Amino acid sequence: MMKREVTINEGLEDEMEVWGYRPCLWKMILVGVGALCSGGLLLLLLYWLPEWAVKGTCTHTSLREAHTLLLRTTDEFKQWFRAKVHVMLAPGKGPFDSVDLQTIVDLPNGDAVHTFSTVNEDLPEMCSHSQPIQIHYFTHHSTKYYWNDVKQGFVIYKGLEDLKLSCSDIHSDHSSGLSTKLQEYRRQFFEENEIAVRVPSLFILLIKEVLNPFYIFQLFCVILWSIQDYYYYAAAIVFMSFISIATSLYTIKKQYVMLHDMVSTHSVVRVSLCRGNKDREEAMSTDLVPGDVIVIPANGMIMPCDAVLIHGGTCIVNESMLTGESVPVTKTSLPGSGQDGTRTYNLEEHKRHTLFCGTYVIQTRFYTGELVKAVVVRTGFSTEKGQLVRSILYPKPTDFKLYRDAYLFLLCLVGVAGIGFIYTIVLSVMYKVPTKTIIIESLEIITIAVPPALPAAMTAGIVYAQRRLKRVGIFCISPQRINMCGQLNLVCFDKTGTLTEDGLDLWGIQRVEDGSFSPPEVDAAKETLVNTTFMACMATCHSLTKIEGELSGDPLDLKMFSATGWILEESTEEETALHNPIMPTVVRPPKQVLPEAHQNVKNSQNMELSELSLFEIGIVRQFPFSSALQRMSVVVRRLGEKRMDAYLKGAPEVVTSLCRADTVPDSFAETLESYTGQGFRVIALAHRQLESKLSWHKVQSLNRDVLETNMEFLGLIIMQNKLKQETAGVLLELRQANIRTLMVTGDNMLTAISVARDCGMIRPHERVIIADAFLPKDTQPASITWRYSENPAHLPDKNSQTVELDLEHGFRGNGQDQSYHFAVTGKAFAVITEHFPQLLQKDIMVSCCCDSVHMGAVQLVLRATVFARMAPDQKTQLVEILQNVDYTVGMCGDGANDCGALKRAHSGISLSELEASVASPFTSTTSNISCVPNLIREGRAALITSFCVFKFMALYSIIQYLSVTLLYSMLSNLGDFQFLFIDLAIVLIIAFTMSLNPAWKELVRRPPPSSLISGPLLFSVLTQIITCLVFQVLAYLLVRRQSWYEIWTPQSDACNVSHTGLSHHHINVTSPVDHKNIRNYENTTLFYVSSFQYLAVAIIFSKGKPFREPSYKNWPFMLTCLCLYVFLFLIMLFPVPAIDNFLEIVCVPHDWRVTMVIIVIVNAVVSFMFETLVLDIILWRLVFSRDKQGAGRGTPDTPHQSANDRWGSTFLSWLFCQRTKAPRTHYRQLALELQDDPDWPPKPSTVTYASTPHTNVTVPM
Repeated sequence: MMKREVTINEGLEDEMEVWGYRPCLWKMILVGVGALCSGGLLLLLLYWLPEWAVKGTCTHTSLREAHTLLLRTTDEFKQWFRAKVHVMLAPGKGPFDSVDLQTIVDLPNGDAVHTFSTVNEDLPEMCSHSQPIQIHYFTHHSTKYYWNDVKQGFVIYKGLEDLKLSCSDIHSDHSSGLSTKLQEYRRQFFEENEIAVRVPSLFILLIKEVLNPFYIFQLFCVILWSIQDYYYYAAAIVFMSFISIATSLYTIKKQYVMLHDMVSTHSVVRVSLCRGNKDREEAMSTDLVPGDVIVIPANGMIMPCDAVLIHGGTCIVNESMLTGESVPVTKTSLPGSGQDGTRTYNLEEHKRHTLFCGTYVIQTRFYTGELVKAVVVRTGFSTEKGQLVRSILYPKPTDFKLYRDAYLFLLCLVGVAGIGFIYTIVLSVMYKVPTKTIIIESLEIITIAVPPALPAAMTAGIVYAQRRLKRVGIFCISPQRINMCGQLNLVCFDKTGTLTEDGLDLWGIQRVEDGSFSPPEVDAAKETLVNTTFMACMATCHSLTKIEGELSGDPLDLKMFSATGWILEESTEEETALHNPIMPTVVRPPKQVLPEAHQNVKNSQNMELSELSLFEIGIVRQFPFSSALQRMSVVVRRLGEKRMDAYLKGAPEVVTSLCRADTVPDSFAETLESYTGQGFRVIALAHRQLESKLSWHKVQSLNRDVLETNMEFLGLIIMQNKLKQETAGVLLELRQANIRTLMVTGDNMLTAISVARDCGMIRPHERVIIADAFLPKDTQPASITWRYSENPAHLPDKNSQTVELDLEHGFRGNGQDQSYHFAVTGKAFAVITEHFPQLLQKDIMVSCCCDSVHMGAVQLVLRATVFARMAPDQKTQLVEILQNVDYTVGMCGDGANDCGALKRAHSGISLSELEASVASPFTSTTSNISCVPNLIREGRAALITSFCVFKFMALYSIIQYLSVTLLYSMLSNLGDFQFLFIDLAIVLIIAFTMSLNPAWKELVRRPPPSSLISGPLLFSVLTQIITCLVFQVLAYLLVRRQSWYEIWTPQSDACNVSHTGLSHHHINVTSPVDHKNIRNYENTTLFYVSSFQYLAVAIIFSKGKPFREPSYKNWPFMLTCLCLYVFLFLIMLFPVPAIDNFLEIVCVPHDWRVTMVIIVIVNAVVSFMFETLVLDIILWRLVFSRDKQGAGRGTPDTPHQSANDRWGSTFLSWLFCQRTKAPRTHYRQLALELQDDPDWPPKPSTVTYASTPHTNVTVPM
């Protein structure tokens, strides 16, 4: 029995479960009948729910026999997708199978779906000598999945990596290129090498847009209103929908076109293909398949695929499209021998040898006519650029509690509508109302309870926030994430270029002489250093190149080389062709800094050139900087000498490990710590003389591991990286707002800690505990060593220190200050995630945190502040771990190596305007972190606006629902123009103008609410509903008790009964007969009262401080409210016949008008008191703030006040069931469990060992 369900992309971000189905005739017939009976509504339901559509028309079967597949993502969103299984014919089962190339013919591969008879019809004539193989496949999100009989599942063919080739195998077996027949065969599986972003037609986009449930509901409303002759309001809704659809179509089309243009630029180019060792032919880049060998032209090109360099080729590449780093990168040939040659080729591990699709090859370096060649490893959407485009085309849905709660709230409104629906039917049947009227009026109550304009009104606040962000230089490509910014409670910052300046300044050098450090030297370009190995290393150990006559490369290399004052020269193409071998790059000192003995030699020009050549150094080979190895090296030869030298530059800890111990000064550790402790970036240099018999050709095939050993330590280069001016102030602002900040950097640990102290992320009196983790060795398990970095000033004794818990932000020491921070290196982070998984995983339950080790381990998530030497994928992993304990995480980086973390965070803010910023939801044009508080302020304002608008729209529907329900009891209703006035003149204008409040200028400690289903918001909505209900019922009952009250007829003249003597007899005489019973005293009363209720709740719900500017500064909103108040009071107290006729209002006595004024004023006062006095002051202070702030937050002014607050808080907490309520967020629960652990934080010099998957042991060293 075959498996019926498999998991594809296991362990990857797009992991999915797959089920197989085949069509079922009787189910399809039933669905067809149901669709006819429901008028097509069943088809709409099946369109919205693909899993129902498949299960409703198909039966379960094995994947091998499936015609239709049902896919479900395994992440938290559990999205469903439907895919059709197609069949193609090929000579082999996979792209890398061994097949007889002579038998390959054109096979009829179309989009056939299990149409085997059609496909095989002409096969005997076409390929009678070879039976083709049927291969099942499906396409999902621009990726093809092929059936694999061995794995009994669907697999992806990514490229040459699938063969698990070693680097030497690529050189030996794949360096000559593919034949035309083999290329055509592989293209059957990999298709054309093109990242095709198809721009849908407007018609397709229109169909997808209008089939949205929201627009279907609006269509239902319009049809219903048209049947009732409510043409005006129906036309208004149609107009709004038209504008909304047109705007949406324009935006979506524009985004597709922009992405298409970005991707298609230079995506199809002509390339030179190798056919065999010597044959070359021109072809289009769309013809490329993995295994092809292309020639990289000397003047560069835009790479149309991912390819790995072979045979000694070197390229200078701009990878800004992928990494956000505009600095040119040197790519060297893939190692083909030695230990490196035996390693399996991996795109990530060997990225220094790989040219990525979409990157720009600026120039190539080659020798004596040798062509720079590259083997194609990936094509199309499998490339790095293709993966980036896929992530943009098919983003994950935004998971935000506000939207989930909004759907729940709408379901509640649907439930209310259902009650009204039943009530209307029962009442109408009792009054023997015609069936048609019953159906129309019962359906109309649904359109009243669920406001059709709700999504448009809620979007307004986000649109306004997006415009305000644009004005301060922050651009957003994902507007829905603006609301998420309002909930950020943790922000991760990159260091270099984000917290500190981009450039590094050379502070000085410290050379090693006779096994010890010499005094630091500030001037690296002085004459006495010209002929030293230290200077030679500074001048040659870099990856700089000249582009259009200008030096270009890594900023650190530029600073280091410019400090020497030396000159870099590169050979031209003509010079390269004349000499063999030749050094492509030569460095030499300027004449003015040569030692005097050499400057005095001026007998002849030839003599001078001869003397100059003694100092010229040619760079024979480069081993570029590797972030994994944390070093780079070069092989050089001084002109005129036979032997070569190797120079090494990198992280001090790494460099010293590769040097002879006798060359490393004894004071190395203390010297390094003194510099890094002051925030300097330190780079170490080393040197080695190579054997004289080592030739140029041998150097080109030399393994760097063989070269980078037994080195001589030369000394240190000390670089200064200054904090940006705005950094400290912004971090202080975030700290005061109770927003946690972390530093995630690739720099040295001690440098990172020093910068963290300088910028205020770690304050002077707080201790730092460094967690060093070590892999298992022999019989000893993995371990974590805890050590204290230094003794901060004024640090209280650990035994006497009190630690108080803040449920919102973990721990605080001494009342308000947290007392310690953890610092973790990337190496330790990798060990912890692998060998201490319970420390970081999401499924850490509070019950498992019972022992001190578990408690302490969780603190790494709760209390770590500095993460140093972190690789790009580790940054992304850290963001995910923080999200797993319920932090809302922001990430701010300069775009270089931060793309993954920027995309994964709830809110990624890129400080780079390069193309890589397309991976980040937000991009700032200002190159400092001042954009972060601006974004959080606007996010908080947009979030509060969304709450205000949602509450207002919910109250609007309920108020109107109450009015209509009361009027239905007497077979009446609101008039067409009354609906129009309420919905357009009041509600829509109010909803759009109340969203205009800008953000408050300060970030306050109190976080904004995150849920609609919470105590404060439910109390607010329910009290306002009850208030409105009470006053509407009161007005309804009072008007019927008036002495002048009667069943209204066109001849009624209640105005003459009043003592004011006002008469509008002519209105009643000329009024037409009211068949719908709109004109009556109850209708008029409820219309006036409800209109004032809309305005009252709008003003009450339009919150200002502390997240938005006060409403009185929102002049469009205030002007709208003032005009509507004046207009309503005028037409109520001083009726205008024309307006009364238009709104179908009847004349009532003046005394009753005054009574209605009193009712609406009292109504407004009661609503205001409930919202402001009871909710904002009493309940927020004594009940709801307890869950947000935790114990020990704030101190009362007096003992008497303290006693009152304690009594009131206890009583109200009991009343609202808040007394024993546990924290909702995971990290707060963990902090609550950890607060009483006496063994935490770890004492200095203790070690935690990993003994079993669930227990660890901590012992002193």
